[in-house]
Amino acid sequence: MAAPHVDFEVRRSDLREHRTLTGERPSIGPGQVLLHLDHAALTANNITYGAFGDAMGYWKFFPAADPAWGRIPVWGFADVEASMVDGVAEGERVYGYFPMSTHLVVEPDRIAPRSFTDGAAHRQLLPPVYNQYARMPDPMDEGTEHLHAVLRPLFTTSFLIDDFLAEEGSFDAMSVVIASASSKTALALAAVLAGRGGVEVVGLTSERNAGFVADVGYYDRTVTYGDVASLDPSVPTVLVDMGGDAAVLREVHGHFGASLRHSCQVGATHWEQVEFGVELPGPAPTLFFAPDRIRQRVTDWGATGFAERVDGAWDQFVDSAAGWLEVVVHRGPEAVGAAYDDVVAGSVAPHQAYIIALDTDG
Repeated sequence: MAAPHVDFEVRRSDLREHRTLTGERPSIGPGQVLLHLDHAALTANNITYGAFGDAMGYWKFFPAADPAWGRIPVWGFADVEASMVDGVAEGERVYGYFPMSTHLVVEPDRIAPRSFTDGAAHRQLLPPVYNQYARMPDPMDEGTEHLHAVLRPLFTTSFLIDDFLAEEGSFDAMSVVIASASSKTALALAAVLAGRGGVEVVGLTSERNAGFVADVGYYDRTVTYGDVASLDPSVPTVLVDMGGDAAVLREVHGHFGASLRHSCQVGATHWEQVEFGVELPGPAPTLFFAPDRIRQRVTDWGATGFAERVDGAWDQFVDSAAGWLEVVVHRGPEAVGAAYDDVVAGSVAPHQAYIIALDTDG
């Protein structure tokens, strides 16, 4: 007997509230493939998808039957459980963008040896990068898959931010302050910036995480929230904010004023403190949307050239990250719910990352 289908849904108006729904495994028709999600990463990045779900369309990828609820997207690995598409075989392993569910029906299009795109009608106006599924002809071991699921999407965003700053000459800044410095995206950006050189990389974080941020080795300097005044306000600075906390934005903008050359808003790890339209001293925060940058660089470099550049930088980062990252696996709906509560509350230790699997077996 086939395992049941499980959906993990959150209330769109209150990300702390969630529920698990169980039903029959989805059926497919001609032109469709059923993917069975084996495991996925759950990080603060996924909470950002929920926090910006209405503003940036993240709820549209995997809509829930009840519009008051939503399925937060995650990155993970799945197997083709059933196929009615020539060229996509049952048993194949794929990596990509999924709902927090055990199954996803896709309509493969642009089928190539190493990828296909979900051609489902409701996804066609959404950013293409989220609709592509990588085919894995050479399977990774479980530990490598876990690292890839947790870090690769975040690293790609960090690579693109660094590329943007490099193209802009870092806005003539001498320092880059990264707020929410213990987040995985922040750590990846700090590593890439440190590798490129030319600017001081400052990590802005909580007292609780300051020791880890200082010890990981990517930052030149670590400063805690409330102590921004210890930084020289005359130094030309760029802020890259992963947290979205309005109080932190006010502190940094108020301290640097005209010396703040650019304010880059990336995520919402402090999702409950996000305020839109806040007027601040210095440059207005500008939202960095990775899919737009990907489109630009694929046009500039070609798809192969883009992949080669990201892959080269990724190989260097993942080797160092394996030294400090501990992956914790949560299996089954109850465990996934507990993991989600931790991530929403921001209580996950900075050296840990969660892998989730809604199936109870595996």
